[in-house]
Amino acid sequence: MRPQRIQIVEVGPRDGLQNEPLSTLSDRITLVNALAGTGLSHIEAASFVSPKWVPKMADADKLFASIDRQAGVIYSALTPNIKGFEAALAAGVDQVAVFASASESFSQKNINCSIIESIERFEPVLAAARQHNIRVRGYVSCTLGCPYEGAIAPARVAEVAQVLFEAGCYEVSLGDTIGTGTPDQAAAMVEAVAAQVPISALALHFHDTYGQALANVAACLELGVSTIDSSVAGLGGCPYATGASGNLATEDLVYMLNGLGLSHGVDLTKLVAVGNDISQRLGRKNGSKVGQALRKKTS
Repeated sequence: MRPQRIQIVEVGPRDGLQNEPLSTLSDRITLVNALAGTGLSHIEAASFVSPKWVPKMADADKLFASIDRQAGVIYSALTPNIKGFEAALAAGVDQVAVFASASESFSQKNINCSIIESIERFEPVLAAARQHNIRVRGYVSCTLGCPYEGAIAPARVAEVAQVLFEAGCYEVSLGDTIGTGTPDQAAAMVEAVAAQVPISALALHFHDTYGQALANVAACLELGVSTIDSSVAGLGGCPYATGASGNLATEDLVYMLNGLGLSHGVDLTKLVAVGNDISQRLGRKNGSKVGQALRKKTS
């Protein structure tokens, strides 16, 4: 049941850098261009949201105007409302993403509305995307735990994922936003969602706060999930989760996939160089264990 080909969605330039205090527009452009040279075929490059709420994602239009687009690479962006979608469309984004939460409390704290209201907000986005033939990806946050509610029932995750899929999202990415999940929990959640949404339309977006992200991915690969979100150098983290250490590092994911004999198209050596460079630019420790190990080995 384990797939032989894995699609990696690189979220470092968006989900990673939106929480990195020292990143600049120049850093973001450099990172996107460098990642495209590693063999990654889907890069979530920016977020078209108000800079008032996410200041590090300001000037998304300038980023898309400045990057060197590579053939065969999808450059996507988060567009939580119709205003963001229209800006992304004008910037020439290849795909867009919308998001909802499996936690009512997290939805209220994060975007100041209920789960139902959040879904109503992006219905115009889906309609406009269909009109312009742009694919829409859906995110579900807090699938394995919430900083306010604690454990989240898999049935609730399945319900939200089903709504996104039936509304027109070609894929639904299941996020362990605070990184508290463990392999059995992750597998149970994915099994519940797969009863409502085809496994081929599911992706994983696991944070590594408790060091469980790789183990969780490995457990879900056995169920047939073939798309994994990750962030170079483990950039990012959830501002609502105490001690959140960031996303699953793409370098660590690639190293594991290599060990499993699964194809993905990414050059690990080039990827490690990119992770080390952006970490140095930001003045932070590289959050990838593989990146750290290979840097020491070659230095």
